[in-house]
Amino acid sequence: MSYWNEKHFKVFETPGLEARMSALIEKVRPKFEELGEQYSAYFSGKTGEEFHPHVAKHMRRTVNPPNDSWVAFAPNKRGYKAVPHFQIGLWESHVFIILAVIYEANGKTAMAERLLNSDVIGNLAEDMVVSGDHMKPEASSIAELGDEGVNKLLQRLRDVKKGEFVIGRHLQREEADALSKSQFDELVEKTFDELLPVYNTMLNK
Repeated sequence: MSYWNEKHFKVFETPGLEARMSALIEKVRPKFEELGEQYSAYFSGKTGEEFHPHVAKHMRRTVNPPNDSWVAFAPNKRGYKAVPHFQIGLWESHVFIILAVIYEANGKTAMAERLLNSDVIGNLAEDMVVSGDHMKPEASSIAELGDEGVNKLLQRLRDVKKGEFVIGRHLQREEADALSKSQFDELVEKTFDELLPVYNTMLNK
């Protein structure tokens, strides 16, 4: 039985804030709660720091229904936006398994410099995707962008206040539908194992 299926993705087709939030809470959030527990333990074991799960609650929304949702992992119990963090989440089109530094993060300049001076991203699998905006579903593969394209995103992270850097894997809706829980876990662990050196480089660990 697949871990993610059509009913989960169809949540984002539900019209109206209230109806979509109800569908999200009923169908998707239990998955995020489960993954939150599982992978915060994984990160704590891998890094030696206590990681905490943060399941998106979409509390600030008053009109527009959310187009994506997620669970984030960070060593900060109070929040995750000010630090580099990992996420597992869903858009209508795909599942994302990512490491993100978003515009609220402290020390972005130093993080970007460390990545620009390292070959850690160049060592990643070519099916990894990168983006400069966590609010958009689109991302480009490392192979597509090449070193120059990736460096441009990192320079933007360094030089532009709103600059962001998101890297990881996307699993298209139909691909996700074909994976059992254990197959999905295998992909998530593979992805996070590959992203941890990027995280450690960002933080100079």
